[in-house]
Amino acid sequence: MTEASVRESTEPTRATRGDTRVNLFGLDREAMAAFFRSHGESAFRAKQVMQWIYARGVTDFAAMTDLSKKLRDRLPTIAEIRPPTKIREQASADGTRKWLLAVTEDLDPDNAIEAVYIPEPDRATLCISSQIGCALDCSFCATGKQGLNRNLTTAEIIGQVWMSEHDLRVEGRVHGDRALSNIVFMGMGEPLANYRAVVPAIRILLDDYGFGLSKRRVTVSTSGMVPFMDRLREEVDVALAVSLHAPTDALRDELVPINRKYPLAELMGACDRYVAGKERRAHVVYEYVLLAGVNDTPAHAKSLAALLRDRPAKVNLIPFNPFEGSGYERPAEERIRAFQDTLHGKGVRTTVRRTRGDDIDAACGQLVGRVASRQKRHFRDVPIRVESKRANPA
Repeated sequence: MTEASVRESTEPTRATRGDTRVNLFGLDREAMAAFFRSHGESAFRAKQVMQWIYARGVTDFAAMTDLSKKLRDRLPTIAEIRPPTKIREQASADGTRKWLLAVTEDLDPDNAIEAVYIPEPDRATLCISSQIGCALDCSFCATGKQGLNRNLTTAEIIGQVWMSEHDLRVEGRVHGDRALSNIVFMGMGEPLANYRAVVPAIRILLDDYGFGLSKRRVTVSTSGMVPFMDRLREEVDVALAVSLHAPTDALRDELVPINRKYPLAELMGACDRYVAGKERRAHVVYEYVLLAGVNDTPAHAKSLAALLRDRPAKVNLIPFNPFEGSGYERPAEERIRAFQDTLHGKGVRTTVRRTRGDDIDAACGQLVGRVASRQKRHFRDVPIRVESKRANPA
């Protein structure tokens, strides 16, 4: 990343706060090195500062004792390390926790995002947001009903992870080197619609000087933005989850409107390309929300199995999590098991996601945050552009 790119990455800060300081949460290692070079410092400072931020959890420049005193005194005038502000925190009976966050660079109190912590015996997962609201308007998703306000910056995405890791460490919830073992881009928003900010965030999550996570422990979910799926494969290597939800174009057009732009044949082709040439265990996880009487019949299960035949795939069945005004219902337990048994019988690896945090509206599809959108944009109103690799796709 060039010095010009670093300057561009600060524009949201200038626009909303009149502040020229750079939030260092927004810079991956290459951009951090460019930032220090632009201020007459060695690129090596990037590694030093990233270790303070991510390995030691330090945000006070004065405490970064391996930097020169001159640099420590100067940094607060040109940079900041600022996580989101917690508006509300809720704890579920099952240990799930949900934070409502005012993002770092957003002064509007009526727009906030949600992040969800999901502890399990063998892992600790954080579900993070990539947008304030969502434009894709999937019919069963509470977030999509809010419309889109704007994309989050890289700093606002990484700030969610840093804040959660910091709070959990303070509470002693640490397993090994980290409090969080897995990050999933499954919160508010369509991650690939915010490609420019999401990819640097992924690089920070994977970087040994960042959070140091394994590529299989970072998962990007998409509703099917095919051109960006191809770009993602070229630029970073992480796990991919696809919000499928229907085995036919006719039904998917109704449930996931982006299917009208990128129908199943194009989507499945992109999924095949994503895993091509990777190790044998690499696969795509297909998310399938079960809606009573809509997509949960034996015929749907057989069609889904046929669609995935001979593909390296795993299906994650998600019983619908109700929210007010959705118009959908959760299938009966026997219906869910019958759907799973049909897929198993056809040789498709399938799990049923255990609902977590539904008592605090933290389950899949229930996140709404606060989106008092000035735009209220939905999929049908938002053009999807794919720019050249040298450009910055919005």
